[in-house]
Amino acid sequence: MIYRRCGKSGLLLPAISFGLWHNFGKDQSSKVAQNLILTAFNSGITHFDLANNYGPPPGQAEIFFGEILKKQLKGHRDELLISSKAGHLMWDGPYGEWGSKKHLIASLDQSLKRLNLDYVDIFYSHRPDANTPLEETAEALAHIVTSGKALYVGISKYNKEQTNQMVTFLKKKEIRLLIHQYEYSMIRSSVENKLFPTLDKIGVGGIAFCPLAGGRLSNRYLKEIPKTSRAFKNHFLKKDDITPKLMDLANQLNNLALYRNQSLAQMALAWVLRKDTTTSALIGASDPKQILENCKSIDNLMFDSEELLKINKAILDYET
Repeated sequence: MIYRRCGKSGLLLPAISFGLWHNFGKDQSSKVAQNLILTAFNSGITHFDLANNYGPPPGQAEIFFGEILKKQLKGHRDELLISSKAGHLMWDGPYGEWGSKKHLIASLDQSLKRLNLDYVDIFYSHRPDANTPLEETAEALAHIVTSGKALYVGISKYNKEQTNQMVTFLKKKEIRLLIHQYEYSMIRSSVENKLFPTLDKIGVGGIAFCPLAGGRLSNRYLKEIPKTSRAFKNHFLKKDDITPKLMDLANQLNNLALYRNQSLAQMALAWVLRKDTTTSALIGASDPKQILENCKSIDNLMFDSEELLKINKAILDYET
């Protein structure tokens, strides 16, 4: 594993981080969850990304991780970066979601109990809230740091104006905004123009979620929709998302990846990591073999101009 500095901070993140968004619900066995997490850790992945509502049911992923941390990873806490988030729907009533101080602090308290931790390393506002003053969300994040419940704070899915405002509000509280988590992949690349210049200017690091576009940028959908896939089960991805045009793009990119001695997934991760703004790419997995394959993406993170031209042409043809 290689480790990259997160913006203008002292913190290093692994180039590949592991997210527990999928495959850590009650429909998953604890043994499978354990195998995935330990495979990631043994591959040099030290950053594990959670949220209050990951499951199902909401909170189950944190429960799984807390149990594994207590048993199989006992004694390794200081080798790990553990993050969680709040903002999406977690419980009933008016305080169960969004960006109020009430929700964020209550949610983190619940997360710490599930994780059996005194603090998380990074805590995120999971999404901006149009109905809560951004200054209040910043106050909550600052309180969370000063109370010792998180070492760093981040935001997710904020636009550049909201990001700049959050930096300003946090600075008034003498708190650094460490990181921004955004969707970023070969077929979701608008953040390059809309957000990256801002993050570079203010010294905030970035972490990409869905770098494989839910599996669309892997070898799963080169020929058909496998019966074991998310798209076949209409689970987050829909069958309608796997169009002939998408398959054509995947096959073009796969041919370019083979030329680079990579799988399509490895090249897609390398492409996301080619810019310094993105400190780390978040992967998920249903099988340990996927983790091992994805970690090999760091063996070749360089693209020459001809490769980038071919990739950009394939993406442009797909988008038009």
